[in-house]
This record gives sequence, structure tokens and C-alpha cells, in this order.
Amino acid sequence: MRIARFVTDSDPAYGVVTGEPGEETISQLAGDPFYQGIQETGQTHKLEDVRLVAPIIPRSKLIGVGRNYVDHAKELGNEVPTTPLLFLMPNTAVVGPNEPVTLPSFGQEFSYEVELAVVIGRICKDVPADRVNEVIFGYTVANDVTVRDVQRTDGQWARAKGFDGSAPLGPWIETELEPDDLRIAGTLNGKTVQDGRTKDMVFDVTYLVSYISQAMTLLPGDVILTGTPAGVGPLREGDTFTGEIEGIGSLTNTFRA
Repeated sequence: MRIARFVTDSDPAYGVVTGEPGEETISQLAGDPFYQGIQETGQTHKLEDVRLVAPIIPRSKLIGVGRNYVDHAKELGNEVPTTPLLFLMPNTAVVGPNEPVTLPSFGQEFSYEVELAVVIGRICKDVPADRVNEVIFGYTVANDVTVRDVQRTDGQWARAKGFDGSAPLGPWIETELEPDDLRIAGTLNGKTVQDGRTKDMVFDVTYLVSYISQAMTLLPGDVILTGTPAGVGPLREGDTFTGEIEGIGSLTNTFRA
């Protein structure tokens, strides 16, 4: 099931997206599916007649996982972590599909990072590996936009990865997905620059959710970004980047100074 957030001429609403590419419709839901379940109102729209926004704005936090693909760690000259390398981002980092991202003035080097994002569906703590599926609402596509020079000089990643607009999410949340071996790819201005598979993660989704929940309580709507494959490179003013994950869809954003 594909759960999206959208706007027409009113406040954002949730909806269920159905149909083949180019013929999708969205059935509006009553309230918030994270707390009220899937309750359709009977009102439907053509997908082309609405504007999709970020499928979730976390009420609490986004948790990033650094260097979770061996080839990506090596391309930046880093060691592969022996335990998950975690960092936090504020919910103000989130933007939606087709929204422009403003590259911050405090940096000079910017890069894209397509990532599988895990959306938590229920409050949980100390989740055993065999119960991780019970706490996941679904999955979406993320772009972990990074100010690379600031990442190097700050010594921690709050500014480099947490600035406004640094975490595009979309186009929707796919609730029925096996995440362990999916193609994950990115194109910059139409040219493929990243092309990997989620099976190449150092730490898989099950391990990450369980591990993170040992340190912090996860709340409905929290988002975990699981790392990016090799091929990261520079973003510049005027660029368009599209992240695509098999079984979910694609997320496109443009970038401006």
C-alpha cells in the first residue's frame, strides 16, 4: 500500500495511491494513519491533480546511519564502521518531492546521497530482531544532502546534514516491501551516478532498527536513513537529482543557491 501526503487547495491530507504509472488516483484518508489507521473518506483525486508533499514530517526525529555501504565508505577514504555510525537530524530538514532545496551559504561543497528510509509505525524500545517488522510502518526514498566541507571541519554532522531542506523524502510510503535486496539508484541531471543494492548494506534494516531502539525510544513517524551506496558526487545550483528505489518509486528535487 502506498501512503502519500498531498495538498489541493486546503491543508495537507493523507491518501492511498493506487493505479498504474500515469493513471494513479489517490483516495483521501480521514485523519492520521499513524494514529487512526486507514480510514478512507470516499473522496478521490487523480494524482496529477494534487501536489505531493513529504509523506511524513517526523514528530520527533530523523536518525541517519553513516558509511553503511562498504564502497561508499572507501570512496570517501573512510574506514567501515564496526558498529552503526548514527547521527540525528531535526524534522525541519524534511522537504517533499519536487520541492527546491536551497544550498546553504555556509558551505562550498554539496553532495547527494540516495537512501532507503525506514518509517516507524509505533512507539517502541529495545526491539528484538525477530519483532522489528512489527514496528515498521513502511519505507520511502530519501536524499541525505550533505555539506561536505562542513562535515569535514565541524567534527560532527549536525550542520552538514541537518540544515533546512537537507532531507528530501518521498514520493510516498510503501507499507508492503521486503527491504533486503532492492535496487537503489540516483541520477544527476539525467545521468546515472549511483547504482547499488540494499543487500550491500553493512548493517541491514532489521539490525539497525533493533540497535537504534536500544539507545532511544522510537516514536510513530520517526525516520531512519539507512546509508547510501557508492557514487556520491557534487551538487551545484540548477542541478536536478532523482533517487529511485525498487518497489517504492522515485524522488526528484532541484537545487538552488
